[in-house]
Amino acid sequence: MGIYLILLGLLSICSLSLSQDCKTQHEVDVDFPGTDITSVYSPDADHCQQLCTQHPSCLFFTFIRGNWTRDNRHFYCYLKSTTTGEPRVRTPLLGVTSGYSLKPCSPDLKPCLSQVYQNVDFFGADYRTFFTADYEECQRACTQDSGCQFFTFTNEDIQMESIRFKCHLKFSWTIPRPSVKSLRNVVSGFSLKIQMGQQSDTVCQGKLFPRTDIPGGDIMMLPAASPQHCQALCSAHPLCTFFSFVRNGFSCQLKRDETYLVIRYNDGITSGLPAHFCQLDNNWVKVAHENVDFGGSDIRYVLLDDADTCQRTCTEDALCQFYSYVTAQFTDPAYRRRCYLKRSITMPAPPKVAKLTNAVSGFTLRNCGSTPSHV
Repeated sequence: MGIYLILLGLLSICSLSLSQDCKTQHEVDVDFPGTDITSVYSPDADHCQQLCTQHPSCLFFTFIRGNWTRDNRHFYCYLKSTTTGEPRVRTPLLGVTSGYSLKPCSPDLKPCLSQVYQNVDFFGADYRTFFTADYEECQRACTQDSGCQFFTFTNEDIQMESIRFKCHLKFSWTIPRPSVKSLRNVVSGFSLKIQMGQQSDTVCQGKLFPRTDIPGGDIMMLPAASPQHCQALCSAHPLCTFFSFVRNGFSCQLKRDETYLVIRYNDGITSGLPAHFCQLDNNWVKVAHENVDFGGSDIRYVLLDDADTCQRTCTEDALCQFYSYVTAQFTDPAYRRRCYLKRSITMPAPPKVAKLTNAVSGFTLRNCGSTPSHV
C-alpha cells in the first residue's frame, strides 16, 4: 500500500507539472505560433482563455482580434499545448492576444460572461427569434429562457428590413457529450457532481418507452451511454420533443415533431420524452457502464485499484466530468489499472463569430449572480 500511495502521488505531481503557475494576464500583440490543438471561434481573449481552461489538454492560446488586418481570420481562438507547458516561441504580431489556461488558478468553470459585443454576430445555432426593443431586452430574454446560452440582436439600422429589431436566441451544449463505444474490460461513468440539464426545485423521473422506436423527425444524432443520458441530452436541447436511443452503437437520436408522435416496436431501441420544465432525477449518473469506453478528452490518468475509486477520484477533481477505468484484465498490460479523468468544453461557445454592423451579441447572465427581471 505504501508503494501504491507513493506512485499515485508521483503521478499526481507529474500531471500538475505542466504550466503550474497561475498566469491570468494576457500578452497583447504577441503570438504563440505553432503547437495548435484545435481552433474555435471566440468573441474576445477572455472568452478564448476560458475555452482553453475548459479544454482537457489546452495550456495556452492565441486569439485573433477583430482589428486583425492580414486576412479574414477574425475571432479565431487557437488552443495550444506543448510537453513543457510553455510556448516554444513568442513573436510580436499586431492584432493578436495570447495567454494561458486558468487550470492552475482554481478556475470558475461556470464563468459569468457579461460582456456584450457591438457590431458582432454570433452566427448560427438559432432556435427561436422574435422582436425586442433593444439588445438589453434580448439579453434578458436569453437569460430567462433555460435553453438559451447566447444571443444576437439586430437593431433598427441593419440593412435587411426583415431582421430589424430581431432577437435571435441561440443554443450550445452545457452538458458533457463523451464519445461512447464498446470495449472489454473498461468501465466508464460520470462525475457525481456533474450538472445535467436545467436546475429546478421540481424533480421528475421522465418518461421512457422500452423496446420502442419513434421514427422520423431527427434533428441531431449524438453518442450517449444510456437511454437516461440520451433523455438528459434531449431535455437540454430546446427543440427536442422526443428521442430514441439505439443500444447497438450507443446512438442518441434527438427528434422534433410538435404534431405527431408515432411509436413502433423495436427491441433494440428505447424512446422517451424530455423534461423541459423540471429537474430530471440524476440517479442514472451514478451508474458505471461496464465494457464501455468514453474515448478521448483526457485530462490525465492515475493508477488505481478499481472503478469505484476512479469514479470518486473524478468526482473530487473539479475539472473532471467523466472517466474511463481500465481493469487489471485488459489485454494490454501497459494500460491496466489506469483511471482516465476526462472533460469537454461545456461553457457557451458560438459556432461562428463574425463582424456585422448594427448587430449586438452576448451571453446569458444566468451565471452572473443576479438574474434580470422577466421580459
